[in-house]
Amino acid sequence: MIKAILVFNNHGKPRLTKFYHYFSEDMQQQIVKETFQLVSKRDDNVCNFLEGGSLIGGSDYKLIYRHYATLYFVFCVDSSESELGILDLIQVFVETLDKCFENVCELDLIFHVDKVHYILNELVMGGMVLETNMTEILTRIEDQNKLEKQEAGITAAPARAVSAVKNMNIPQQIKDMKLPDLPQAIKDLKF
Repeated sequence: MIKAILVFNNHGKPRLTKFYHYFSEDMQQQIVKETFQLVSKRDDNVCNFLEGGSLIGGSDYKLIYRHYATLYFVFCVDSSESELGILDLIQVFVETLDKCFENVCELDLIFHVDKVHYILNELVMGGMVLETNMTEILTRIEDQNKLEKQEAGITAAPARAVSAVKNMNIPQQIKDMKLPDLPQAIKDLKF
């Protein structure tokens, strides 16, 4: 089971944190700090998994990570998860982000955090892996984008209605109306 997913930059600034077990906010910050210290000190040519830090479960848990450009993607998992499977999951996550943001970068994770969480939730929920097929994930994301566009059309409807009313030039239309002469109209009424 996945206990936490952390993404931070080369300076240790968290860009995405998702904990699947409760930790207080102070503890979460300490876990990110400790994880960064453990992972960032390692050479690029060594194995991409190591024992979890003392705060996140010690030797019962493993930190499995990949370093891409300026970002570290770290999954903290228990012994039931396959290291190679998680490395593949990280690869799927990064490639999906890359396809959605067209050459994903650190700023995409900062400015589109809701979309990044949506993508992550398509992969993992509650610490369990849901989907590893990138095509399926991209289909779900495209469906979500279509819904967002439809909702944008619905929420923009009141503004379009106000704009249409303004363009109607109602005061001029009232002046142009041909109303019958009132006294004559009253005489023409038969009771």
